[in-house]
Amino acid sequence: MAKKTAKKVAKKTTKTAKKTVKKTVKKAAKKTVKKVAKTAKKKVAATGEKTAKKTVKKAAKRATRKKVVKEVRLKAYWGVFNSGLKRLAMFEYADKRAAEKKAKELSAGPKGVHFIQLVKEPITD
Repeated sequence: MAKKTAKKVAKKTTKTAKKTVKKTVKKAAKKTVKKVAKTAKKKVAATGEKTAKKTVKKAAKRATRKKVVKEVRLKAYWGVFNSGLKRLAMFEYADKRAAEKKAKELSAGPKGVHFIQLVKEPITD
């Protein structure tokens, strides 16, 4: 019973903590916008009202950068692996039969099971 009440108390305290953090962040954001507006008004006092509106809008907006995703081209191979997932041999994608043959040869020996698996590696020029 004590565990359940402790969990409920913990949930309530985390919820209230999250709410207070959100409130303080909002207040800080409002203060910075007000400061920017005041400085813009001071600068524009001599020039006119139209420029004041433009400067306030520009100061409030924030520029964001978009991530540029680099395209990486991959090439497929057949890899022959042992039971410890160590790659022992690689074959071109078209040579699947040769990869299977190599896996059978290695499996026939005393070193255990070997298998083939598709491997994709980036193409380097």
